[in-house]
Amino acid sequence: MLISYEPFWKTLKKKNITTYTLINKYHISSATIDRMKKGNGISTMKIDDFCKILKCEVSDIIEYSEETTSPNN
Repeated sequence: MLISYEPFWKTLKKKNITTYTLINKYHISSATIDRMKKGNGISTMKIDDFCKILKCEVSDIIEYSEETTSPNN
């Protein structure tokens, strides 16, 4: 996986916001949260929503890391 949501979970914890709050107060769908937990893609509109809600940068939501390549590739 090249895109990770690890910064998102850290940002939530740092700002003391739960997924329950995101779903019930900010109307983020539970399906979106589930997709992120499973490492699946979300739209850039959702990333924008999270940045507004959490008052943070994109880098506080997602990070990119280069895939390790094996010598056989």
